[in-house]
This record gives sequence, C-alpha cells and structure tokens, in this order.
Amino acid sequence: MDHTDEFILKLLKEDSRLTNKEIGERVYLTGQAVGNRINNMINHGIIEKFTISETYLETQFIRIFLKDLYFNELEKLVNQFEGIQDFYKVRGQACYIVISHFSVETLDIFIEAISKYVRYNVEIAVANKKKPESDFI
Repeated sequence: MDHTDEFILKLLKEDSRLTNKEIGERVYLTGQAVGNRINNMINHGIIEKFTISETYLETQFIRIFLKDLYFNELEKLVNQFEGIQDFYKVRGQACYIVISHFSVETLDIFIEAISKYVRYNVEIAVANKKKPESDFI
C-alpha cells in the first residue's frame, strides 16, 4: 500500500459515497485507476466494508476485569446490549474493553448486569481531540 492508497482510504473514510472519478480528481488518477486500487485493497482485506459514522452524545470506554472464568457468560451478556460499538478481548491488565454509547440510565443497567461477573472501570469521553488529517501532497 502506497501513499496514494492511504489517501484514497482517507477520502473514503470521510465520505464513502465519493465516486471513483471524484477521488481520482483529488489523487490525480483516472476513475478506473482508483477503482482498481480500491478493488485491490478489498481483495487484500485492507477494506472490509463501506459504512457510515454516527455522532453520539455519550461514549464510554469500559475496562472489564473478570472475577473468575466467566468468559462465555460475560460475552453472551455484553452482546445482548444495543449500545455496544466494539467489544474486544484484550491482553494486559483488563480482560475486555467495551466501547459503548449508552445513555446514563442504560449505562447503569449495563454495569449492574455485568457486576455479577466482573470488576470494571468506566471512562467517559468528553471531547474527541483527534487532529484532522492533511490533504494529499
């Protein structure tokens, strides 16, 4: 993957509805060449799917520490909740990390449900400080 592929990915992340021709105008390639690059990234597993991004009022990062070997029970329970964006089994201090978009009320319900099996730590995002990426050079 070269710099042009990386920029094509950036453009698709910003707006996956861009046409190959529109992307090509930004990266100085034909629409066909852009389509070939996108197909190549799909074939190599770099692009998994095209999707949309939502803005949420709340984002929580929940570190989960199992009290005992309740892996199956916890995974089944967590996957029942709608507000889960990502649910990772991790190495390190925590056993799992959950990224969620619960309301305050739903967060309380979630915490009460998992407390039978785990200790936890909740961090709530107050602002996204990601720096915008620069344009293609």
